Amino acid sequence: MKAFVYTKYGPPEVLHMAELQKPSPKDDEILVKVYATTVTAGDWRMRKADPVFTRLFNGLFRPRKIKVLGFEVAGVVESAGKNVEKYKAGDEVFASCGFSFGGYAEYKCLKAVNNTEKKGIVALKPSNISFEEAAAVPIGGVTALNILRKAGLGQNVADTDRAKKILIYGASGSVGTYAVQIAKFYGAEVTGVCSTSNLEMVKSIGADRVLDYTQGNYIEPGVKYDIIFDAIGKMMSGIPKSAFKKALDKGGTFLSADMGHKDNEKDLITLKEMIEAGSLKPVIDRIYAFEQIPEAHKYVEKKHKKGNVAITVTT
Repeated sequence: MKAFVYTKYGPPEVLHMAELQKPSPKDDEILVKVYATTVTAGDWRMRKADPVFTRLFNGLFRPRKIKVLGFEVAGVVESAGKNVEKYKAGDEVFASCGFSFGGYAEYKCLKAVNNTEKKGIVALKPSNISFEEAAAVPIGGVTALNILRKAGLGQNVADTDRAKKILIYGASGSVGTYAVQIAKFYGAEVTGVCSTSNLEMVKSIGADRVLDYTQGNYIEPGVKYDIIFDAIGKMMSGIPKSAFKKALDKGGTFLSADMGHKDNEKDLITLKEMIEAGSLKPVIDRIYAFEQIPEAHKYVEKKHKKGNVAITVTT
């Protein structure tokens, strides 16, 4: 099978096409023919070994553990191991690959029995979106859902949830675009913060108000929020929690994309149901061909993408 691999850390050009052996599923796995994958921050940071502690996971001097990137996929089940009952050949699925990555290939084996966030999570693909859109859901969508739950959103549909005011910084990114829509789904009043060029897009996905951070007004004097969600995270945005505190109401909750969370299959199913109900829509900035993965990495690494960047693996 064809795959994009890398054997040294560095710029996008270290990614190159190679011919690898097609994998075979274990008893608790499914073999997925990959139709689409994405380029996430996790992909380019792993490729670049940025931050440096990624080398502790993947090799100090060169990649040893992970040589095929691709954090999330969507595709069709080609075969299933003997212990797999939930999926069969022909099923359309979407998934996070977990810490094994591997989405930049024509085939990927995914654990389908007692799967975990480290091994990856998989669910049936939403029926009303493309493979490229579906591939862009597992990382950004599940992260937004999990972190918003830390503030109580989504735990119930009580009137108290509907009154919550939330500020989402980085509302035009992958996590941010999902956070805006999920918060609205659970009845919150949403203010999105993004750059000038993304104001209309963030409005279009449901934000009640939008603020332009390039004008320096993402914290308004006297305006308080029940929840503030830095959907980029301090590591990417460089903005400390203290910068947001003055806009947080008494007893309010600060959330960050840097927060740890545990993903599970139920989260993907929840997002699938929201998508099929028309309450959630993946935002796709660009779609690249499989052969253009290095070019897609160049674009995403600039940190100006809107929503998600997808890769068509199989047409």
